[in-house]
Amino acid sequence: MKRILIMAMLLIPATVFCQGFMDRLKKKVINKAEQKAEQKVEKGVDKGFDKAEQAVKSGNKPADTAAAAKTPASTAPAAATPAQEVAPAAPALKSNSRFDFIPGEQIVYTESFDQEAIGELPTGWNTTGTGEVVTLNNFPGKWLQLHQRSFYLTSNEKEFGENYTVEFDLILQLKYNGHFYPYFSFGFLSTNGEPAASNDFLRNYRKYASIEGIFYPADAGRTRMDIRTYKTGRVYYDGDDQVVAVMSDYFGKPIHIAIQVQKERMRMWANQDKVFDAPKAVSPGSIMNQLMFEAHTSSYKEGEYGMFLSNLKVAKGIHDTRHKLIEEGKFSTTGILFDVNADVIRPESYGVLKDIAAVLKENAGIKVKIIGHTDSDGDDQKNLQLSQKRAAAVAKALQETFGVDAASLQTTGKGESVPVGDNKTKEGKALNRRVEFIKV
Repeated sequence: MKRILIMAMLLIPATVFCQGFMDRLKKKVINKAEQKAEQKVEKGVDKGFDKAEQAVKSGNKPADTAAAAKTPASTAPAAATPAQEVAPAAPALKSNSRFDFIPGEQIVYTESFDQEAIGELPTGWNTTGTGEVVTLNNFPGKWLQLHQRSFYLTSNEKEFGENYTVEFDLILQLKYNGHFYPYFSFGFLSTNGEPAASNDFLRNYRKYASIEGIFYPADAGRTRMDIRTYKTGRVYYDGDDQVVAVMSDYFGKPIHIAIQVQKERMRMWANQDKVFDAPKAVSPGSIMNQLMFEAHTSSYKEGEYGMFLSNLKVAKGIHDTRHKLIEEGKFSTTGILFDVNADVIRPESYGVLKDIAAVLKENAGIKVKIIGHTDSDGDDQKNLQLSQKRAAAVAKALQETFGVDAASLQTTGKGESVPVGDNKTKEGKALNRRVEFIKV
């Protein structure tokens, strides 16, 4: 009897161990099965996209990545894959009642790399790895190509203030090869009076205060992202992962990221979809003055992916459209954006137009003159004509999209003749590309 009892006691730990082992094994099998299933789904989606692309692009020849790298002045993309061969149609301005992003009133920093040399890191930037300015075959302007295992700081040193907005365009050129896509991070930090692009902040960017967002790209609408903020190196806010379904639809195309900070509150949009609205995300008194970006490590090799960044803009302050237009009689904004050298209004302008339309409809008796302005780039006469067309496009959008009475609107353009900023600087040019509303 004693022997049986001893044997039973010895078997108990073994049984528990075996049960624990089986539980862990079962969990691993389930996880592996789920992973395989996800990979099959992603591969199936990729094949579907490939067929669709081939049907659209028959006869098109992909650009040569190596050739683009060796010939920086070329307009071929630095990292071309089939997904980059099809230019997206210009999106129409559509009604989206949830999109209420309005950029800050005063431009602090802007960077579209127009004055930067192809093949070089932008002037004043710093990085732990490498990066170069490139042109892309289907998208206008210049872009900064980001590389894995590289962290980037911009050339800005001006403070953002307590209320500010940050915007940028991002292209993720991704094609599934059985591994997780490389992650992409962005953020803002305070350097507390120290040089904003110093080597210290390449590693120790949480030293004073920071706001950080990270995208985890995935196919089939399963891209996720999270937001985390820090105060003197410690986590201040840790948000839950949010799905950014629109991101997958824009692989190989520019997606517009917009962030608005109002003291402690932080909101973020991807195109017109709101992703975060956190009322207590930012530690009180945190004054940011630097932007950071990072391309994380993955199993993808150079040439198998692409990350491109452009059209950065930081603006501070809060627009008071009603007070300026109704009481002061004049309102000016740089927040109505257009395609390059065209009168096509970009979708990210929706929030500003909605705000203006609300003021006009609440004060139905007033009439306003819409005046378009440009910077000094290009021909004077063409700039004048472009400014007139853009003013007319704004009036049309206010009428057709927001129901503003056409009889209350007049339009004209002044081209580059009335600058409010220095056309020799990037920020000055951005200030001059504006739309004015004057009560008549």
